[in-house]
Amino acid sequence: MTEPDLTAIYYTCNHLEEVNPYFLSKIEEQLLKALDGLPLIIVSQKPKMLGDNCTNICLGDIGRSHLNIYRQLMIGAREAKTKYIASVEDDILYSYEHFHSKRPSSDNVFLYNMNRWSIFTWSDPPIYSFRIGRKVVNALISPRQYIVEAMEERFNKFPDESKVDLSRWGDPGRYEKRLGVTERNTEEFYSHPPIIQFNHPEGFGNVSWGTHKALGAVRAYDIPFWGKVEDVLKMWGDKPRQ
Repeated sequence: MTEPDLTAIYYTCNHLEEVNPYFLSKIEEQLLKALDGLPLIIVSQKPKMLGDNCTNICLGDIGRSHLNIYRQLMIGAREAKTKYIASVEDDILYSYEHFHSKRPSSDNVFLYNMNRWSIFTWSDPPIYSFRIGRKVVNALISPRQYIVEAMEERFNKFPDESKVDLSRWGDPGRYEKRLGVTERNTEEFYSHPPIIQFNHPEGFGNVSWGTHKALGAVRAYDIPFWGKVEDVLKMWGDKPRQ
């Protein structure tokens, strides 16, 4: 049996466990199918285990924040034993192909899955949408050491985190010049089928944006493998769309 070369780093503040556990159960059910036995490290703020090949790093209640997303990713990557890591968030449907079809071309490049469609839970009628050219950390596959070095450099540069300009601290490979840290390389791939991100009022990114985020220019009602958007949206549960 071939040893796995990738570990998924699932970073969470456990918020969805409180506000929509039904949705979270569906997301995690699909995550385990997509991983198909790859190791999983959950970096959480409450104890959490998922599947048989799982390790939990519980940090306690450090708070729900932009910087803690990257802190938890860094902590998980440090603990991984594989050459590569993939970042995982709790409101995305990941496909098997996302984790198994592609690896970075070198040890010094971040690989992004660009085939990432969105569902806005408040859209009426519901619809899938796609934004062209957007690299997002939740679709990242990286050499383990490369992401650790990048995140450690950022946190070491700003020991006083209150002085961090959060608009300059974003997806690896996109914001280094603004932060004044080592610039990092990126490359792209498109998984088939894609991954699906839920944009919902409970998402951290929507705390400030609310339901004003714009749909992508490319739109669809049905995507092969995932199916009709109204059926996928049922995963969000019985809560009314806002």
